Amino acid sequence: MTRRGALRLALVAAPLLVVAVVAAAGAYLLLPQGADDALPGRVTIDPGMNARQIAERLDEAGVVGPAWLFARVLRLTGVDRRLHAGEYELAAGLSPLEVLQEIARGRIVTVPVTLREGLDLHETARAIAEAGIADADALREAFSDPTPVRDLDPQAGDLEGYLFPETYRFARGAEPATIARTMVAMFRERFAEPHAAAVDASPLTLRQVVTLASLVEKETAVPDERARIAGVFLERLDRGMRLQCDPTVIYALKRAGRWDGNIRKRDLSWDHPYNTYVRSGLPPGPIASPGLAALRAVLEPERDGSLYFVATGDGRHRFRRTFGEHRRAVAEYLENRRRQRARGR
Repeated sequence: MTRRGALRLALVAAPLLVVAVVAAAGAYLLLPQGADDALPGRVTIDPGMNARQIAERLDEAGVVGPAWLFARVLRLTGVDRRLHAGEYELAAGLSPLEVLQEIARGRIVTVPVTLREGLDLHETARAIAEAGIADADALREAFSDPTPVRDLDPQAGDLEGYLFPETYRFARGAEPATIARTMVAMFRERFAEPHAAAVDASPLTLRQVVTLASLVEKETAVPDERARIAGVFLERLDRGMRLQCDPTVIYALKRAGRWDGNIRKRDLSWDHPYNTYVRSGLPPGPIASPGLAALRAVLEPERDGSLYFVATGDGRHRFRRTFGEHRRAVAEYLENRRRQRARGR
């Protein structure tokens, strides 16, 4: 073949080759892979993974392959450089293009976790860890850093009281510091910002409001009692009386590593900053994360002169204005407990 003929052939073949390559690439990107009736697969992309590692992880999971080819697609599109780390759920039978689109959107699988009112920061860390989201020790460390609330509460030594109780959704492997910031942001959104004027008008600082609300939260789960219990505590504070709140003793025992599930008589006289049987005024800080209702109860207390309350045994309390009335209510409560135990034998 002459040189001119070879050149003519090359000129004809080159476009055909380009068309063939484009067609092959298009077919690769658009044709589904795997069985349509297979179950969705979950693939975890770790922080710092490069294109090859991501493609290999997807190939191993049977989502898309071959790894070497999909890695090139990731590099050419730049998706590997902006991909969010986390767990992805990918439907079966997706084409490489659809897989690329799914992971580029960053739709990471999240896990719901409900954090109820009245948990302290250690219990909050444990609940999140039990949901498989993050390590409990790493969470406790993050919750011990008061930086997220420094502007709200300069006295805070940790995030106790500010980890707002709510149902959250976090990705598995979420950074503990991010979790902490998210929960504090919820506290700001649900309470601190909308109730800022009410807090400013209160004789209490924000820290004191949260602290007192945490006591209210731990004392009762009955909605119509919260404002009344807040009123009792405020009345006692105004009169210089000790709050004598059992949950503060429990919190003190927990901080000292001495809590075994029981309060003993000697614990009530144990001198500890959080023991409100010994120390006057509010404890140094919150003892748990109060919910919105408890926080509002402190801002809108029901004060009728009651200075005491005692459990009735059914989750509720009786409120009394004098110590004599309170002693009779306590005696009645103890007698009812004795009778119940006797019937149970």
